[in-house]
Amino acid sequence: MTGAPENALSVTRGEGTGRPVLFLHGLASRARLDWPASEWDPVLGDRPAVLVDLPAHGDSPGAVVLSTSAVVDLLAGAVAAACAGEEIDVVGYSLGARLAWALAGHPGVVVRRVVLGGLSPIEPFTMVDLPAARAALAGGPAAADPLTGMILGMATLPGNRPGELLDLIEGLASGPFDPAVGAPSQPVLLIGGVEDPMAQGIDVLAAALQDSRVVRVPGDHLAALHAPEFRTAVVEFLAEG
Repeated sequence: MTGAPENALSVTRGEGTGRPVLFLHGLASRARLDWPASEWDPVLGDRPAVLVDLPAHGDSPGAVVLSTSAVVDLLAGAVAAACAGEEIDVVGYSLGARLAWALAGHPGVVVRRVVLGGLSPIEPFTMVDLPAARAALAGGPAAADPLTGMILGMATLPGNRPGELLDLIEGLASGPFDPAVGAPSQPVLLIGGVEDPMAQGIDVLAAALQDSRVVRVPGDHLAALHAPEFRTAVVEFLAEG
């Protein structure tokens, strides 16, 4: 395995000589939690997994408030360093899928196919009450807004850096996700859990894409990612020409 240079995003690349598969995790998680080797190594064959911890997550450093495009630029640079111009496939989940949507068209990477799991057509970060979240984090009253409370609950899970995660959310909210802008031109697989309300709009996303298909797998937003059906759908899609 290879690691990222100091002060860069944390990147590890597994063994293999096939086309690399880049995996992008969700909010308040990290690469090795969303994409555990015990689940993915048996199905990837000779394809190396490239795992990235997003800014303010895992072993990657925090960042000042960054726009979506700035975060995607960071990702593109990290991937280019790990893959040295190789054509890659990209698999993203939730926040990782939101970023994969934009990364697919970045000139710094060569993307062949894209898998977007647990992606909502609606931008949630613009609806987060960041002042209330920061006040609660500092010991003030709990946020009254349910979405803000849910995001803060995720951010404060053990091992997370909640202040840095709120900074990341602020930056992403400044460039809200819009399915009408920058849609990937590559073949795209959209995957949603049948019990995941966040993924109920993936048919709307499919309509914005040139070449797409939709697969639903068992589970809610957390369980769907680890369902065997999720991995089967990904591997079969990426095996196509």
